[in-house]
Amino acid sequence: MTRDGDAFVARLTPRQASAMYEALSFLREHDYGDTELILLVGAGREAVDALVERLAGRHTESRDFRLTLEEIHMVHSALTAAPTMFLERGGAFPEEPFHIRLGFYRENFDALAYAVVRAAAEA
Repeated sequence: MTRDGDAFVARLTPRQASAMYEALSFLREHDYGDTELILLVGAGREAVDALVERLAGRHTESRDFRLTLEEIHMVHSALTAAPTMFLERGGAFPEEPFHIRLGFYRENFDALAYAVVRAAAEA
């Protein structure tokens, strides 16, 4: 990730872009209003929809994405919030339904969220 003025340019692998897309689109699919989305990812439906559209598609090679700090925050928040939607009574986390729905394991989301913060801080 590199800085470009007020924005960042992130070179994302196809899997990274897909994980970000899945996390955001999963939260978008719920019947959340702007209040819930702002609490979950720091932005309302319009901003989430716009970022989901940019991340959508079948990526076959690494690609540069120009992201604002707010969009990086949305991605990071979605990666950390999506797993909480699967928690069961008593706090257990069911790995299989998460993997089936999102196509990733929770540790993939956790590692990517950590890497996003580190890359932005170092940019």
